[in-house]
Amino acid sequence: MKTLFVGNLAPQTTENDVKELFSEYGTVRKLELPRDVFTGKCKGFAFVDMEGHEARAAMATLDGKTFLGNNLKVRDEKPKAKGRRR
Repeated sequence: MKTLFVGNLAPQTTENDVKELFSEYGTVRKLELPRDVFTGKCKGFAFVDMEGHEARAAMATLDGKTFLGNNLKVRDEKPKAKGRRR
């Protein structure tokens, strides 16, 4: 399972929009689309969980693609490093 970071989403983007877009490349296992507390609009990014090969295909095709007027940024979400910072 891979988690993809999807950035530069338009404020009017819905969960269904993102799920429909990524479903062309495989099964979307989980989708998180943070929303602004006051306006209810998309904060501009999402996290999408898919199987590895499906996620790689989606990332290769959708990175830089125009979606709802914005050019998407699709990256592999890397976990934050554990440990102390100096």
